[in-house]
Amino acid sequence: MRSKSSILYWSVTIIFCLFMLLDGIGGITKQEAGQEVMRHLGYPIYSMVIFGVAKILGVIAILQTRYPNIKEWAYGGFIINCVGAFASRMAVGDRGFELFFPLVILAITLASYFTWKRYQLVTQ
Repeated sequence: MRSKSSILYWSVTIIFCLFMLLDGIGGITKQEAGQEVMRHLGYPIYSMVIFGVAKILGVIAILQTRYPNIKEWAYGGFIINCVGAFASRMAVGDRGFELFFPLVILAITLASYFTWKRYQLVTQ
């Protein structure tokens, strides 16, 4: 039987990774909604592809189980992404949901990270 920490870790992580994978695909395909956000924040449209590829590689790094250091770096990248999104939204004067959403994703990222660390302790 799987431990509670294993179930919690994989549940939170799968939700997080699905969201980031879809966001990465949207960036690579330059979805119109994403382009509007990039214009609003003042970023060049071509950066969507760069961020999209980085998110997909980050998802792969988080889902793999062989190289924990790579997983740590991927979590760090996602945390920087969330903090940067929050700061960008603040800089252009956004309020409400637009400002709150990066913090929600940050919380999910941290939940995945800390449940992974707990899961590592249980399995060692």
